[in-house]
Amino acid sequence: MESLISTVLYFIIAIVMVLIGITIFELITKKYKDLHEVLNGNRAVSLSIGGKIIGICIILSFSIYHASDILDTVIWGAFGILLQIIAYLIFELFIRKFSVEEELRKGNISVGVISFCISVGIAFVIGASIS
Repeated sequence: MESLISTVLYFIIAIVMVLIGITIFELITKKYKDLHEVLNGNRAVSLSIGGKIIGICIILSFSIYHASDILDTVIWGAFGILLQIIAYLIFELFIRKFSVEEELRKGNISVGVISFCISVGIAFVIGASIS
């Protein structure tokens, strides 16, 4: 019964942390609103958001696997989300040829795929470093 309760608690924590992470990403996105673009069928933005959600979940799965308790999971999960945000900002900063946000807003699928891959790839690196 204890493992069932733990699973439910981790599930709730994961949902809350994904929602917090996506909300933070929405707040730092200046050139468009994520959900508005998704509702308008912008696949590039959908890919980017999907990568962020999967990335956050990857980090949370590693933190659940390695954490000694629920608080540990929350701390590592929050730290992982922070690192995902930093990676996104670095991606935007160092791509000098174009604005990632602007290209996503315009529906550039290629930029959406790259954004997705960066989020997922960085999540594996962050997750693997949790011990």
